[in-house]
Amino acid sequence: MKNKINISWDKGMAFETELNGHKLIIDADEKSGGNDRGPRPKALMMLALAGCTGMDVISILKKMRVDIENFNVKIEGDVTEEPPKHYYKMHIIYEFTGKSLPIEKLKKAVNLSKERYCGVSANYSKAMELSSEIIIIEK
Repeated sequence: MKNKINISWDKGMAFETELNGHKLIIDADEKSGGNDRGPRPKALMMLALAGCTGMDVISILKKMRVDIENFNVKIEGDVTEEPPKHYYKMHIIYEFTGKSLPIEKLKKAVNLSKERYCGVSANYSKAMELSSEIIIIEK
């Protein structure tokens, strides 16, 4: 299977693409010569990881019949000081809200995402350190 993407220069530092039928613009901030019309490419790496693992975890928990009230995935990325500036570490925070949530099932869902299902995590783990934690907010 092969995925393809095409991105077209708009003007300044902005580029536009269409992903899965959705228009997306990426741009640089004003101090870097852009007009801040969209997110930066590097930040989209964190978004890809959060979305991939988040969708996995929700899908797995539904199959386990775990009822959660709310779920957030937060990513903290550490970037090198020297060019090419890149992430060398990302920390994933899984934040679950609910009543009497079964921690073992939450851990299992997170581990299955990390070890079996999330392709973004699989790629990133070859290039950088990935760590995670689970936070439960009791309602």
